[in-house]
This record gives sequence, C-alpha cells and structure tokens, in this order.
Amino acid sequence: MAEQKIMLGNEAIARGAYEAGVKVSAAYPGTPSTEISENLVQYKEIYCEWSPNEKVAAEVAIGASISGVRSMASMKHVGLNVASDPLYTISYGGINGGLVMVVADDPGLYSSQNEQDTRCVARAAIVPVLEPSDSQEAKDFVKFAYELSEQYDTPVIVRTTTRLAHSQGVVTLEERKEADDKPYERNPGKFVMMPVNAKKRHIYVEERMKRMAEDSCDFSINKAEYNDTSTGFITSGIPYQYVKEACPDASVLKLGMVHPLPEKLIREFASKVDKLYIFEELEPVIEEQVRAWGIDCIGKETFTLQGEYSANLLRTAVLGEKIETTPAKDLPARPPILCPGCPHRSVFSVLNKLNIHAAGDIGCYTLGAVAPLNVVDTTICMGASISTLHGMEKAKGKDYIKNWVAVIGDSTFMHTGVNSLMNMVYNQGTGTVMILDNSTTGMTGHQDHAATGKTLMGEVVPAIDIVQLCRSMGIRNVVEVNAFDLPELERVIKEETQKDEVSVIITKSPCVLLKSNRFPDKCIPVSDKCKKCGACLKPGCPALTKNEDGTISIDETMCNACGLCMQLCKFGAIEKVSK
Repeated sequence: MAEQKIMLGNEAIARGAYEAGVKVSAAYPGTPSTEISENLVQYKEIYCEWSPNEKVAAEVAIGASISGVRSMASMKHVGLNVASDPLYTISYGGINGGLVMVVADDPGLYSSQNEQDTRCVARAAIVPVLEPSDSQEAKDFVKFAYELSEQYDTPVIVRTTTRLAHSQGVVTLEERKEADDKPYERNPGKFVMMPVNAKKRHIYVEERMKRMAEDSCDFSINKAEYNDTSTGFITSGIPYQYVKEACPDASVLKLGMVHPLPEKLIREFASKVDKLYIFEELEPVIEEQVRAWGIDCIGKETFTLQGEYSANLLRTAVLGEKIETTPAKDLPARPPILCPGCPHRSVFSVLNKLNIHAAGDIGCYTLGAVAPLNVVDTTICMGASISTLHGMEKAKGKDYIKNWVAVIGDSTFMHTGVNSLMNMVYNQGTGTVMILDNSTTGMTGHQDHAATGKTLMGEVVPAIDIVQLCRSMGIRNVVEVNAFDLPELERVIKEETQKDEVSVIITKSPCVLLKSNRFPDKCIPVSDKCKKCGACLKPGCPALTKNEDGTISIDETMCNACGLCMQLCKFGAIEKVSK
C-alpha cells in the first residue's frame, strides 16, 4: 500500500516538485509561500536557493529550464510583481525543461499589503494557471503542471492561497520520477526576445492558449459533479471545499485550470443547471469570462470582492440562513507587536524621542507605525523606503527631510534596497537611511540571505559586507552602531540627519528569535526605587506591565534582557541579573 502522510499544502507542493523530477528551485521567502522551499531543501536531488528577490529567482528557474531541466520558482502574490518582467517575456519565449511558478495569494490580508489576484497577472502575461483545492491536489497539480509546461511549451503558474498553503490534508506519496534532461539547442528566435522575434512568438502564444483552452475541456483536473441541477456552482481551489460543505447536494463544476477556461465544458454545465453561481475569491475572473460568453450567472453581486470566503458566506448568501455568532466577552485586544528584546523597538524608541518620521518598508519593523512607537509613516513595498524618502526630498528640498529617515531591514535591503540607495547617491540625494540589520529575514521565519553567510542548503559562504557595499557606492557617511546603545544611537541619528549628503546608519543587533541566541540574564524591577514615571513602559515591551500601585512587573519568561527598559529608567529601578 502506498505511504500516506498528513501534509501542509506547501509541504505537498514541495513533494510534488520532488516527484516530478525537478532539479532546480529558487525563491525569495514570503508568507504564505515560504515553507515550499524550506521543505524542498530536504530532497537532496534538488538544488534549492534563496535568491535576493523574486525577479532573480524567476530568472534562475528560467535559466535552468532553458538548459533543459525541470525547474521551479515560488513566491507570494506581491513577489510576482517583482518577477513579472521575466514572466511576461518567458511567456513569449516558452520553455525547454518544464517551468512552474508557484504563487501564493493572500485573501483576507493575513500577511500582505494588498489582496491582488494572481489570475489577473497571469491573464495579462498569457500564462496558464492551475489551482488546487487541498493538499493532495497541491502535490498532484504541480506534477500535472510540468506535463502541461512541456506539452504546450509554456511556463505554468500554480496558484495557492493562505488557507491552502497552511492547512493540512492526507497526501499519498509516490516515488520520484526522474525527468530526462532536454538537449539544449541554440535558438535565438525562441529565446532572444528582440522585437522581430517577439512579434512571431506572440502569435504562437495566442495560438497556444487557444489550443490549451480547447484541450482543457478533457483535462482530468476540470470535472463536473452533477447532483441537484436546480443549483449549480462553478468554483475552484479552496472555495470548492466551502461549496461542498455548505451545499453538498448542489451540482458543481470544479475547475482545476482557471486560465484559460474550458468554454465548451462551462457551456455544457451551465445548460444543465437552473441557477448558476460563480463562487471565486477576490476578482471576478471566471465570472467576467462566463458573462462575456453570454451565459447568465450570479457572482459578485452576491459574493464579496474583498477578503477570504467561507462556508457561512454561502449559507447566508445562497441558502438564506441566519448565522448567529456569540462573540467572546471581555477578551483583550491582541494587536501584533514587536517581540520582547527586539532591536527594532530600541531604534524606534530613539526616533520617537527625537520626533523623527520614518519612511518604512516591508518587514517586522512595519510595526513601528503603531502605538506606542508611532514612528513609521509610510509602507509601500520592498525597497520603497529609500526611494520614497528620496522623492520627498526632490519634492520639498533637503531641509524638509532633516527630521526623516528611511528604515529598511537587512534582507529587504538585499532584495531591492540596494538599487534604491544607488539611486539616492546617483541623483545627489541627502537622506539618511537606517538599515536595521538583525541578521535574518525575520518576518517570514528567519531565513538566511546574501548578508548572513549561509545558504538555504546550509552551505557557509562569504557574507556580503553591508558597510563595504554602501561605501562602494561612494557614500562617505556609513556608521555601524549597536541598536541597544541608546546614547550612541541618539548621537549618531542627530548628527547624520543634519548632513547635506547621503548617510547610512546600520543598527547591528541580531533578532532575538534566532536559535543561536541565549539569554542567561533577566531584567528585574527594584520596587523601592521606582518613581512610577512610566518611562520604561513607553516603548511598549510586552514583558513589562504596570501594577495597580504604579510600579512595574517584568515577566521573566518573556524578558530577553535587552536592557532597553533599564536604560530608560533614570532611577536605577531596573537591574540586570543572571538567572
């Protein structure tokens, strides 16, 4: 009997790549896609890497494909924006070895700055999209994607969502099937996308998609389930599970390929049901196409464009049920917060004290936007902090940004911050950039990057020296400071923000959650010295609480003895002790 295992959706995707004979995988960590690569690396037959960003990851996978092997790039939905340049072009060029891009969307905005729908990008890029609905399909669809890729000479996107990526299901395991390397033959007409070649390839791509749409009516991943034909649903992915839960007697057309759509199959299904619903999260991609074919259906006028769907949404909107929920009473709010001992809290406490605004970036330090730190004023996308600050200066002048800094993490700086800093130098900006170097990609679970000196496969390599990298751009003012040295940090920030040239401040303190960290010391309150001023509470460390009498308590299980509270206390009412 074949082995079965309970797997996360992301784990199953990795298993599918392994069984499909993939040899090269590249990615940049981004929730909810990160665990794909973290599971792939266990398979020694596959070369796996963390690339500096998603564009590079896509290009690595494309290069491997052109050379003749099956390859994969994985990322979250906003990462596809970064990778869209090579995606749009390789769509024209096609592949040699199978090429699959796994893209994880985030309906409900659990860890993202928008809810963009990958199907819209894929439609514009003229790339087919498969969407699994459980862990077993996640594995199987990845394998099927490689067959499609090589049969139709196209990159293929496998679209997942947070719910699929981070939910578990039973998966039947199979053996790895080695895919023969395709011979490489020089073919500039296919892989050199200058205009004369691209014009010809565009015609090919449109014909390819038309052929695939016709063939997809017979694909096993598109299937009609006929039951009560008074109500029918066209759906895909995780929403299929909600339909089966809330409306088990309804007829369902489950689409495994959501672009291009199987017109003949959809028309046949629509003709057999009395009332047709299109149940799809986010954009009305399927609905708009079905309506364009003149098929009457019910879609976004009933179901929301925003957020994650549920079985209760169907029960309310279609069945007319009243879903009563009893909210829990007296539960405290639990907003996201920086960890106890986080070096970002120390940096933001100084910026707050100095009334300095921060152009922010993507990372844990985005939490500097909320109370009680209230420092970060903007967050747009990876690497945007530096460019945003530069734009402010060009709009309002150098004096305007004397009380501004750009804050960016070390991994994000490697991702796209380097280009932004280069632009600031080249175009004679004078802004102050703070690189919050905590020696990891913190927000997505502590992955390594080019400046940590360790690869995804565990190899120790030379680490990019951020100080020397900045100086190599011609920046004369590059200062490295301990994030927890408050007097020195304050002095440096005051000094650098007043200069009329680019300055870089690198706050160097590792993330407290790194496994290599040990915290033998603890901070403890000395109640008889406490003046009840509350200075230690201002940065919002969750290890500290205020007692009824105005003194403080420190939870030793949470305290990492960073010393921030101790430095803020001017009366010696907090001490550091060894435990």
